[in-house]
Amino acid sequence: MSWDETDMSILRVVQQDATLGAGAVGRAVGLSQPAVWRRLQRLREAGVIAGRRVDLDVEKLGFGVTVFLGVKLATKGRVSLEDFERACMSIPEVQTVQHVLGLYDYRLRVVARDLSDFERVLRRRIMTLPGVGNVEANVLLSEERRPGPI
Repeated sequence: MSWDETDMSILRVVQQDATLGAGAVGRAVGLSQPAVWRRLQRLREAGVIAGRRVDLDVEKLGFGVTVFLGVKLATKGRVSLEDFERACMSIPEVQTVQHVLGLYDYRLRVVARDLSDFERVLRRRIMTLPGVGNVEANVLLSEERRPGPI
């Protein structure tokens, strides 16, 4: 299925604010509410729009440290990737689990209240995950641009 420029304009608008109704999106792109509603429905049915999400300010919630971990599995044959991923996702501080190609097998985004809290999460939760070998930590100092519209 192909998408035209109007579809792409609609996607840009809803990426900025997923709470907008079809009428507001229509005003932004110059279409009627029913036309936008039909296009949004088609985009949802095709799986282009996979859901809606809320971005929380983790610092305001008390999580002042974000760390990116590169995780190299010790023995890929002994632990299934699905078991490792499932175990990672059960840790509330782990925000993302990305299977990557390169020096490490996985990249994790972890939030913590402070460095001592991160150390606790690392020692008690992450280092005990099935198959964990080497781990490299990179502390986020600042984030200039968060993932946004395509």
